[in-house]
Amino acid sequence: MVRQGSCRDATPHTPYSTRRDKRRVKRQKEGHIHITVWRDRKTLRREMGENTQDGTPGSWFKITIPYGRKYDKTWLMNSIQSHCSVPFTPVDFHYVKNQARFFVQDAGTASALKDVSYKIWDEENRKISIFVNPSTVPYSVRYKLEPEEMEQLKLTINKRYDVSQQALDLQSLRFDPDLVGHGIDMILNRRNCMAATLQIIEENHPELLSLNLSNNKLYGLDGLSDIIQMVPTVRILNLSKNELNLVWELNKMKGLDLEELWLEGNPLCDTFPDQPTYISAIKDCFPKLLRLDGQELSPPVITDTDTPCLIKPCKESYKGSDALKSLVLQFLQQYYLIYDSGDRRGLLDAYHEEACFSLAIPSSPEDPALSSLCEYFKESRNMKKPKEPSLCVQPLKHTKHNIVGSLCVLPKTQHDLSSFLVDMWFQTEKVLCFSVNGVFKEVEGKSQGSVRAFTRTFIATPASNSSLCIVNDELFVRDATPTETQSAFSNQEPTLTPSSVPTLSQEQQKMVHAFSTQSGMKLEWSQKCLQDNEWNYTRAGQVFTMLKNEGKIPEEAFKQIT
Repeated sequence: MVRQGSCRDATPHTPYSTRRDKRRVKRQKEGHIHITVWRDRKTLRREMGENTQDGTPGSWFKITIPYGRKYDKTWLMNSIQSHCSVPFTPVDFHYVKNQARFFVQDAGTASALKDVSYKIWDEENRKISIFVNPSTVPYSVRYKLEPEEMEQLKLTINKRYDVSQQALDLQSLRFDPDLVGHGIDMILNRRNCMAATLQIIEENHPELLSLNLSNNKLYGLDGLSDIIQMVPTVRILNLSKNELNLVWELNKMKGLDLEELWLEGNPLCDTFPDQPTYISAIKDCFPKLLRLDGQELSPPVITDTDTPCLIKPCKESYKGSDALKSLVLQFLQQYYLIYDSGDRRGLLDAYHEEACFSLAIPSSPEDPALSSLCEYFKESRNMKKPKEPSLCVQPLKHTKHNIVGSLCVLPKTQHDLSSFLVDMWFQTEKVLCFSVNGVFKEVEGKSQGSVRAFTRTFIATPASNSSLCIVNDELFVRDATPTETQSAFSNQEPTLTPSSVPTLSQEQQKMVHAFSTQSGMKLEWSQKCLQDNEWNYTRAGQVFTMLKNEGKIPEEAFKQIT
């Protein structure tokens, strides 16, 4: 007999609830960050004592991270664990709309997790909140397999394991005669079944290299994503002939260093306009992939940035100047599309893990508040000015997370792409140096509308996705001259409207229909997304995912489901 969950647990937790009998809200300001502090009238310990859903007071608790979907699961859980005063085991980690959610057992663990709230900073320099509520027993525990069922599942898995190949064949597991004969219904979409399967693999085959999960009607990978921590040795994964509809579902498996992947027979394979676009999208999730659906792929470009070296420029380098020019211009267009989008966290993929960034402005008056560039002053690095050497080093940002965090606090902008002057001044097989000059205007704050001039110098290496990876970034910002201000944004193309959209080629029409099918957006919105990303299908998908997770795509953009 299955107990009915309480109304409190059945209703998704809404952190912005306005029930006055339960909470009151206080707004406070820490620097430039607004934080909502929730003060419960009942203490957490008191609420814990009321949790009797499974007959044990204070047994299970639901942990909710608002907007947790935008964070990588591994990073999020490692960050929480490192700040938590007690070790814990998350149960049933999954995403619900924009939230990340998991369960823990024990009142002491729940209390320790509540203390972690607002102690973790994300890449946008914002504190991460954590909500703790008493809960019913999570699904995978409530319907946990009985000991005799676990033993039979273990025998079945061992029977299907190939020791010589370190490979496990679990295709069509539900219809395995040994399981069916014992009345065990192994549906891997169910959390309890997937959790039991991964537990047995972790305990008995931790060296697993190849896993075949074909023909299991999988439509989501939340449960399977635990394999990243439990069996990270997997290099070959067969998910063919399942029910996966969206390629973005594969993002949950990004932590695996897969070399071979099978996806054929899933609905998502039919949503791409052509094979190269399909391959590109999958390699974005798994950069080290060498084979896809049995097809050999070009090996990833590996750049050894730990060992500095200077290679003589290729003799034929100038013959490829047109392709190089196109690469740099496409990179800049994509970079500033994200930079000006309002959410610069999407620039993380543009930087190397150990990249460096510095910002400089012209010499300012003694009081930086008097300068029109005061918003840039605290990030500015001028080695001739500070008296303390530490003041020279501090504004130098090292690692891509620190760089993007620094970029996120700079004023929001709109760049005039038509003003850009680009110069490539050094090139080898492994390094490309180029600079860009132009103007931009600030779109928020007390300097809204102010036009600035800038010079930016990039040192980059080739990236595995046929783009560039920044290893050094230097930005110089100054006030624009009257002439620059007057001519700024005067040559921009008008914004496309339905009446001004040019006729699409047959290939572009296929891309629009495929993108509409995969994203769920209407055709006109899908077309606009592709156009904004220069018809790069993969990048359009990445931008769509980012904006959707942030809740920045209006409801009218999506098809009505009847």
